[in-house]
Amino acid sequence: MKWIVVIVLLMIIAPTHFSACAKMKGETAGEYLDDSVITAKVNSIIVEDPDAQYFKIDVTTIQGDVVLQGFVPNREIEDSLMEKIKQIRGVKSVKSLLKVEKIE
Repeated sequence: MKWIVVIVLLMIIAPTHFSACAKMKGETAGEYLDDSVITAKVNSIIVEDPDAQYFKIDVTTIQGDVVLQGFVPNREIEDSLMEKIKQIRGVKSVKSLLKVEKIE
């Protein structure tokens, strides 16, 4: 009987403890997963673009806000990537810190 009480208490306390920890960080597990899915989709867009795939572009997503850092060959490619990224479900904003680097 004592073990049943302990198990029931753990079943009640554990979920509230873990959800409180997630909220302390500022994002839930679902939000973290959504950000990783968005980042994966953005990386896929970059890799599939024949003009951008050879350049190093880092993608960071925090609560749906996407930040691009790295290099592109020209501003037209940057604009094209940003427009494609804005179409991804869950993206709230796209900020580009990309720099133009010419291929020699």
